[in-house]
Amino acid sequence: MSTFKAPKGTYDLIPPQSATYLAVREAIAAPLRKSGYGYIETPGFENIELFARGVGESTDIVTKEMYAFETKGGDQLALRPEGTASVLRAALEANLHKGGNLPVKLWYSGSYYRYERPQKGRYRHFSQVGAEAIGAEDPALDAELIILAVDAYKSLGLSNFRLLLNSLGDAECRPAYRGALQDFLRGLDLDEDTRRRVDINPLRVLDDKREAVQRQLTGAPVLRDHLCEACKAYHEQVRELLTAAGVAFEDDEKLVRGLDYYTRTTFEFVHDGLGSQSAVGGGGRYDGLSEMIGGPALPSVGWALGVDRTVLALEAEGITLDTPAATAVYAVPLGEEARRELFGTVTELRRAGVATDFAYGGKGLKNAMKSANRSGARLAIVAGERDLAEGIVQLKDLVSGEQRAVARDAVVEEVRRALG
Repeated sequence: MSTFKAPKGTYDLIPPQSATYLAVREAIAAPLRKSGYGYIETPGFENIELFARGVGESTDIVTKEMYAFETKGGDQLALRPEGTASVLRAALEANLHKGGNLPVKLWYSGSYYRYERPQKGRYRHFSQVGAEAIGAEDPALDAELIILAVDAYKSLGLSNFRLLLNSLGDAECRPAYRGALQDFLRGLDLDEDTRRRVDINPLRVLDDKREAVQRQLTGAPVLRDHLCEACKAYHEQVRELLTAAGVAFEDDEKLVRGLDYYTRTTFEFVHDGLGSQSAVGGGGRYDGLSEMIGGPALPSVGWALGVDRTVLALEAEGITLDTPAATAVYAVPLGEEARRELFGTVTELRRAGVATDFAYGGKGLKNAMKSANRSGARLAIVAGERDLAEGIVQLKDLVSGEQRAVARDAVVEEVRRALG
């Protein structure tokens, strides 16, 4: 009988590579924790209507990529394809916006699911760290989130990423632009699916990656020319705050992102070392999303950064993260009495905060020392019956090969000193 394999388009995270993913998640979360963002976790699936309304019925995510299913009880659910709608739903349900301290700042980390054509950097199950600031309309909040993302990438040593920035206007100025864009697009040679998109959400056509569509978009009306004075002033403030913080960006008038809920500020981080799947993260302001899913008016802004894509970006730049070894000390007992004694020492070391492992399975000295070397440990503690009778254990430096006897009751102290 053949063994099972992970479903197509998914992957397993296994040591040692999993340590890199953990380090990336931690690096992205660290600036958020220092800036007033609290951790939130939501279910892996939600009511399908939440995404249809929030993300947008015309988006590829909802029409083609969502894992939707009906439960035995008849509920229509979907695996979450993105994080924002779920986080906002949870915040509204818990009445976090009524606590009097707006914006509500939240960060999250988890797996998301989209039925896509698998390729490098694009999977059907992927990992993101995200942040949302709910309930305040302030250019400083948009700038804060962008700066925190930039600082997270830089803390990992990344340098070849670029920030693309645009404004999508608001409910005041977008309708006029939408009409002008629809008039332009209806004159083009487009397939039936794309024509339908022109009627529902014409801005998404600008985001079409196909060469045949992009060629025809030359001369399309530009949103920048249709922004109202309030949106122009808002966007200018975001740009000024970023510039003052030393954050470089490129204005990209075609940047619309793949979700219907964005308003005003929208941005994307791209990395030139990743080929066609160059986006490593992005986000924007979504001032109308709360009303779309049945809540009060809560202007908000957020982003999600791809953990998988960030790992690929690190590989593209040849950066290896300095992740701590899973094991610092490896204990090797020789004989039954030594097994009991050294197992107690292992527990003692672990409780003292030292990453320690043990030669399980009754291995002989040669095999146990091979395991010690494979574990990545710096030190080995070896003890036989004679050592224990003398009240000592042997402490061996696995890098230099030096070995010395230390008193059994001074092991923790000596190990700490040796590890520096």
